[in-house]
Amino acid sequence: MPSTLIASALGPPEVVAHDVTAAPPSVRQAQQPATVTLSVIIPCFNEYNTILSLIERVQRVALSKEIIIVDDGSTDGTHELLGALVEDLPGITVIFHRGNRGKGAAVATGLARATGEIVIIQDADLEYDPEDYHKVITPILDGTAQVVYGSRNLQPNHYSYQSFYWGGRLVTLVVNLLYGVRLTDEATCYKAFTRPLIQSLQLAAAGFDFCPEVTAKVLRRGYTIHEVPIHYRARPREEGKKIRMRDDLWAIWTLLKYRFMPLGTPGMAPATQHETNAVMEERA
Repeated sequence: MPSTLIASALGPPEVVAHDVTAAPPSVRQAQQPATVTLSVIIPCFNEYNTILSLIERVQRVALSKEIIIVDDGSTDGTHELLGALVEDLPGITVIFHRGNRGKGAAVATGLARATGEIVIIQDADLEYDPEDYHKVITPILDGTAQVVYGSRNLQPNHYSYQSFYWGGRLVTLVVNLLYGVRLTDEATCYKAFTRPLIQSLQLAAAGFDFCPEVTAKVLRRGYTIHEVPIHYRARPREEGKKIRMRDDLWAIWTLLKYRFMPLGTPGMAPATQHETNAVMEERA
């Protein structure tokens, strides 16, 4: 029987955490031996119809990993579903926000619990394919990158609405113009980092502006963002898609804000040699 630890957080941060650490034999046998652990952070809000399928897909990926799900105040039954099944989800940490605080806040909660050498963000829907983790983290494992984005635009993919496609393209164009880079997909969910790097950014975003904030701070600190092609199949609004055009406008504002903030702003100072060494030691 796997050991189970259930902790109720009555004070800040407003979460209730369920921690189950032992993986079942079927999962352990599927994983390849590795010295590097991947922390998969899954912010989740009202994803009752997809969360269990997503968990199964992530568990099947043959990598050494820890899975951290942060339910961000779901009201559609996701909270109750995860609460009822948490003891049957070995190898997974589930954290519950008492109210909806936004994707960025959920990611921050997950980051505080992450222990893997590499961190990747995974949406709780089924638009992305977890099997692409291998491609996304390979440049980090090879020592050629510390930040990798999975780009939906480096291979043919399905988009549900042209407005979403062009909105993401617009945000990416703004990044390239402001920061002098040549990205193809800034708004992608699949963003992977060495853990010391992302935990050093002192992220402040509570909502979808997490993506432009992390991109801006990484680039202002002098890191290169590598991109690899990934699979993507967008879902329509009626299946729960939450991003809206206003989020693209907010992303552009966030990119402008951080482009002209002083480098002394928390989380934006250029990487020191000590931090670089820490990252390399974590990866070694």
